[in-house]
Amino acid sequence: MEIQVYGQLRSVTGGKTVTLSPTEQTVGGLVAALRESYPKIDSHLVDCDGALRPSVRVVVNGEKATIDTVCPSDADVKLFPAMQGG
Repeated sequence: MEIQVYGQLRSVTGGKTVTLSPTEQTVGGLVAALRESYPKIDSHLVDCDGALRPSVRVVVNGEKATIDTVCPSDADVKLFPAMQGG
C-alpha cells in the first residue's frame, strides 16, 4: 500500500511516497506499520501515550479518516503531520 506523506514527515521517510504492508487494512494498521518502519516518525504523529495526535490528518480517497477507517490496498492515502504556528 502506498501512502503520501507531507511536511516534516518527508525528512523522516526520505521521500513523499512510502510503500507499506500493514497487517490491518485500517488507518490504525497503516500508522502502526509506518511507526514500525520509521521509528523516528513518532515525534511527529503520536502523543506520549502512543495515541495519534488530534492535529494529525489522514485522508483516504479524499475524505478525512479516523483511526478505524478501512484502507483498501488501492486507496489514495495522504498523511499530514501535526502543524505548528498560526
